[in-house]
Amino acid sequence: MRAVVQRVSRAEVRVDGRTIGGIAGGLCVLLGVAVDDTQADAQAVASKVTGLRIFRDNEGLMNRPLAESGGALLLISQFTLHGDVRKGRRPSFITAAREELARALYELTGKLLEREGLHVAYGEFGAMMDVELVNDGPVTILIDSKRTF
Repeated sequence: MRAVVQRVSRAEVRVDGRTIGGIAGGLCVLLGVAVDDTQADAQAVASKVTGLRIFRDNEGLMNRPLAESGGALLLISQFTLHGDVRKGRRPSFITAAREELARALYELTGKLLEREGLHVAYGEFGAMMDVELVNDGPVTILIDSKRTF
């Protein structure tokens, strides 16, 4: 499972011109599920995202997790995170999970984040979405549950 985590001052996702999820500030997480991912991968990513200390403390240092910052989280599925461009110029998506598994693990990840007390807004799984965000910092963190990077 791969995640692109961005600290944002605001973020929203629209489908067909209609806003379906948005946050005033916190984290925007783009999540891609791989063919070999399991519930353990969802738990690992949710735990890592929950514990990331990338919000400023009273001294201006990145030392606080999302829950302490008072922010929310926007979770968006993005299978293209598993696009492989090592050969040629057209991405291969053979390592991206099929819809049934991807949807189940995406939803599980959201539930695990909510269980940690986070307010989670969602994109629409499988839809063409317009994502708009303001990256705060900018701060962008890459997470891979298989620790390939």
